[in-house]
Amino acid sequence: MKQPYKKLMALALIFSAVLSLFGCGPAETLSGVGDKKLKIVATNFPPFDFARQLAGELADVTMLLSPGQESHTFEPTPQDIIKIQQADIFIMGGGESDQWAKKLISSSQLDEGKTLFMMDCVETVPEELTEGMNHNHEEHADEDHSGFYEYDEHVWTSPVNAMEICSKLTEKLIAADKAHEQAYTENLNRYLAQLEELDESFAAAVERGVRKTLVFGDRFPFRYFADRYGLTYFAAFPGCSGETEPDAATMKFLIDKVSEENIPVVLHVELSNQKIADAICEATGAKKALLHSCHGVTKDEFDRGETYVSLMKNNVDVLKEALS
Repeated sequence: MKQPYKKLMALALIFSAVLSLFGCGPAETLSGVGDKKLKIVATNFPPFDFARQLAGELADVTMLLSPGQESHTFEPTPQDIIKIQQADIFIMGGGESDQWAKKLISSSQLDEGKTLFMMDCVETVPEELTEGMNHNHEEHADEDHSGFYEYDEHVWTSPVNAMEICSKLTEKLIAADKAHEQAYTENLNRYLAQLEELDESFAAAVERGVRKTLVFGDRFPFRYFADRYGLTYFAAFPGCSGETEPDAATMKFLIDKVSEENIPVVLHVELSNQKIADAICEATGAKKALLHSCHGVTKDEFDRGETYVSLMKNNVDVLKEALS
């Protein structure tokens, strides 16, 4: 274990012990004394939004990542770890970006029973290296030699997967707060109807499209989305890649693909510098557009109250244009 991580864990233990002396332990559930709200902590935006939609006023929901913060390089502070330890439910993706949380569980500093890994709620698939994609041989060396694959952690990009995640989260809510089972169940049913409508809208957009190919001048965190709707895709990097500068071969491939297939829209993801998409558009005359993975949100998006559903509804319109 790396030395900075040891120091972080030690600080968290000290802070937690001090707080416990002053009665700042885990929150009582709503069915307990004082009828306190549940405390829910989520790493990033999708589980944060799912939790607040399902729990409503019955829980205080906290997101660890600040709006605009890059999630793939996130490391918790000692204060973050204390928030997690004091929470009734902790929700996270469960992929390579979240190894720090798995270390907390393995070192008995986090109760696995109150933790929900979204990747455990659905059938996962490996990140895929498609034709033309920039391939960092050091990042993916294990794939070549040991049979190890990094599984795509962006499971929520499929609304059907989001339904499964929300159903499992509701089970956690009810287990922590049996007194409000009916409210959680009603919230779930209401939210599932919205997710089903989203799924139908995406399916209709694909059905009416004149093409089935998407081109991303960016990372590609939409594997589950593409698989759900039968879409072909080409991108500069895999979804969790730390790379930002594609090689010349990748740029040529993407530019040629857009030109040869008359792709009308080159896509990028949120919190991107958009440089690759800009270069492809400049070379081809294609339009640039955001297809939001919901992995992170900007401060402006957060402040104006965007949700998973609202962002994905915007994606429906973008998809229609991209497939035109």
